Amino acid sequence: MFNRKRGPFFLFLFLGPGMLAAMADNDAGGILSYALTGAKFGPAVFVPLTLCLMPVTYTVQEMAMRLGVVSNAGFTRLLRERYGRGWMVCQIVALMMENLLTLLTEFVGMSAGLHLVGLPRVPAVLISTVLVFSITLLSGYRKKERMGLLIGMYNLVFLFLAFAVKSGVGAMESLRLSSGGDFRWYAAALIGNAVAPWMIFYQNSAYADHGARSHRIRDGRKDVLAGCVCQVAVAAALIFVGSSVFGTVPNLEAAGPAELVSALSARVGPLAGILFALGLFNSGLLAAITVSLSSSFSVAEAFGWSNSLNDSVRDAPGFYAVYGISVLAAAGAVLIPGLPLNWAAVFVQVAGGVLMTPVLVFLTLLTSSRQVMGECANTGAQKIRAWFCVAVLTAVCVFTFLRAAV
Repeated sequence: MFNRKRGPFFLFLFLGPGMLAAMADNDAGGILSYALTGAKFGPAVFVPLTLCLMPVTYTVQEMAMRLGVVSNAGFTRLLRERYGRGWMVCQIVALMMENLLTLLTEFVGMSAGLHLVGLPRVPAVLISTVLVFSITLLSGYRKKERMGLLIGMYNLVFLFLAFAVKSGVGAMESLRLSSGGDFRWYAAALIGNAVAPWMIFYQNSAYADHGARSHRIRDGRKDVLAGCVCQVAVAAALIFVGSSVFGTVPNLEAAGPAELVSALSARVGPLAGILFALGLFNSGLLAAITVSLSSSFSVAEAFGWSNSLNDSVRDAPGFYAVYGISVLAAAGAVLIPGLPLNWAAVFVQVAGGVLMTPVLVFLTLLTSSRQVMGECANTGAQKIRAWFCVAVLTAVCVFTFLRAAV
């Protein structure tokens, strides 16, 4: 029954790491990547592809959730115990490289979003950095999680923007025909954004941090499913916005957020431009927090440090040091002038899809192991779905290398 003491957080009863990971996946880089995809190719192919990717995203996220709930251990620790330090080190190095690139796009997106609503660039970066660090000031896991969920809810503004724009069919057709050579690259970016490596490390460790049996698998599946639905809805909305508005932006891939906001404001109105700019900032903020936490979880587990969000900075200095170094490195790099954000956004999504393949292989092996999972190990049908996802990501790798070779 409804508990009045829970107040406005009643809707968050079963929402947690699954929703946070999915909404953070629509990060600043993802927003720009989806919008660019829509502008270049229109919604006819990529919106159905986005919808088809939801079962893949759910399969991957559900396994990460179930592994954390049942084992009460993080992915990095299990990888070391079952497959040795060598594989663990390879996974952590790849994750840290991907995360730093991702964080760079988040800070560029955050600072650009604030700059577009009137703040100078340097203060915008400083404010973004302070807000990302503010997560460490909250005490206890639930407070940090609730703050993240509240931030993530703003992503739904992109659904409003999709309804506000009108379809530009003629522009979409000409752009689709003239941009066919990049199709594989943008398809790989779309898939890479749907299943980024940091999502596995973050969600698995966050569910383990919840406590193994305090969050039942059934509720975890609701959380993951709700997150996947929201992620797909926002992604489709951004593709529609891009196809209707951003196709008119000259030299699209070299254009910055200012040109995109200007085009949206001219087509729909100044309010739409402001909402898009704030959405870019908000998405970057949530992703910067969760991506940095995935780095902290993985490195802390590798060295055996305390790695709970219930711990304070004094109780877990190594965990929060990794968090702080990651944030400061990205914030400093974003001050480099002339960074090509739109191109970088697409590149990071593609790199995520490539690096995800070995992570998913180990995730499938771990969740299929009776020694690790007991009676909650993958069933025959779950194994088929998991290895199908591996095949999809392997195909992404092949297509990506073929695209690079051409």
